[in-house]
Amino acid sequence: MDFRIGYEMQYSFPQPTPVIAMLNVHFTRVSDLASPDHILLHPTQPISGYRDGFGNWCSRFLAPAGDMTITADAIIHDSGEFDPVTPNIGQAEVNKLPEEALVFLLPSRFCDSDRLLDLAWTLFGATEPGTQRVQAVCDFVHNHISFGYHHARVTRTASEGYEEGLGVCRDFAHLAVAFCRALNIPARYCTGYISDEGTSRPWAPGDFAAWFEAYLDGQWHMFDPRNNVPRMGRFLMARGRDAADVAMVTTFGQNTLQSFKVWTDKLPS
Repeated sequence: MDFRIGYEMQYSFPQPTPVIAMLNVHFTRVSDLASPDHILLHPTQPISGYRDGFGNWCSRFLAPAGDMTITADAIIHDSGEFDPVTPNIGQAEVNKLPEEALVFLLPSRFCDSDRLLDLAWTLFGATEPGTQRVQAVCDFVHNHISFGYHHARVTRTASEGYEEGLGVCRDFAHLAVAFCRALNIPARYCTGYISDEGTSRPWAPGDFAAWFEAYLDGQWHMFDPRNNVPRMGRFLMARGRDAADVAMVTTFGQNTLQSFKVWTDKLPS
């Protein structure tokens, strides 16, 4: 099965502004691309790239003063199957975790697990460690936070999301990640595309999505507290400690985002 994925962002910059963009499909899915997801700039500007400390591909460019469009349009292959259900497995003791997983146990900018430590053990301490505990976290977060795009706030932390009980997909992921870390389960924030295929209409306008991965029984496993059901057409773009590590576009100067479109459309067979 093939999907057409892409985005179009229109900005206005009052002065030349450095930009870092994290907008490419993750290297683990690059081999599935039938056509490249190159970033196109209008007006055109030189782009350089590098990998960050988490292995994500980052693009750098200098946006000139005035209007600029950032866009990409690609075709990607997919199995067409729904997300696999994580088997009922346990979790490793902290002293047996690999070193690369330890950073995902620590509090971070938006996943302030230290503030949620006592609450996490009160809510989930009686659950079976491993898959059942992580799923209990997802069930709680899914039911606790009221979703709405008008609730979006880029500075909201996990503890604030818990207190306010509202947010967007990043807030669901941040709260679940923070709870897991408080429970000694390494968890990392993920962002990318999710298709609406397999869900009932009407579909909301396209957007990027956030979920997370928990380290259980020697492997990373995907969980999605926002949807909390398997979905079809999920395409990872970046992973990190929280949304601060994987911002789609980071600008170093004033700007106005004038329009924003994302698409993840299944193509006819």
